[in-house]
Parts: sequence; C-alpha cells; structure tokens
Amino acid sequence: MFLQIFKSKIHRVTVTEANLNYVGSITIDEDLMDAANLMEGERVQIVNNNNGERIETYVIKGKRGSGTICLNGAAARKAEVGDIVIIISYAYMTPEEAADFKPTSIFPDENNHLSN
Repeated sequence: MFLQIFKSKIHRVTVTEANLNYVGSITIDEDLMDAANLMEGERVQIVNNNNGERIETYVIKGKRGSGTICLNGAAARKAEVGDIVIIISYAYMTPEEAADFKPTSIFPDENNHLSN
C-alpha cells in the first residue's frame, strides 16, 4: 500500500504575475524550488489565502533570485497579483517510508526571498 504524504511546502508567498495566455502551470523562482525540494514538472497544489481557491498544476522554473510566483493559463483566473498562496507537494510512500519521512517547509519573506 502507498500513502500520499505531504512532501514540501512554500508557505505564504505573494503572487507576482498571472499570465492567462500561457500554456499552463506555475512559474516559481528556482531558488525557492531548490529550497523546497521541488522539481520542474512536479505536481503541486496551490492554496490561495485571499479567496480560498485550491488548484493543482505543475511547476516550471522561474528566474533564480527573482521572487517570481506566476500562475499561468487557466490557473491565472484563480489568483490576482498580490494574493498570498501556499504551494504544497505530496509524494507516494509506503507506511514504513512515511513513518521516518521529514517534509520540507520554507517560509520566504514578503518579497518571496529566503532569509539568510
């Protein structure tokens, strides 16, 4: 049996762009991706703290150090620039793997950058 377990989270980042005319996905600053242990193409859930929307899409790399959080395609209808979102990923694991697994959570500043 496999369980779907919380793997990583980028907690409370600000949406910097919403691009309706893009194929789809969420663009995330590559520094944030690395810190949160997210891979390009990985499925994520996005929770919008401003309006309660919850959507799923996949990650694409944004410019390193830019602070970019851009919802693309249809996802752009679910958030506005300035909204605060939480980006969550999950992984499938056995109960034995899950018992010892430690998820990664990061808490960027108000400019979507990591504190030193």
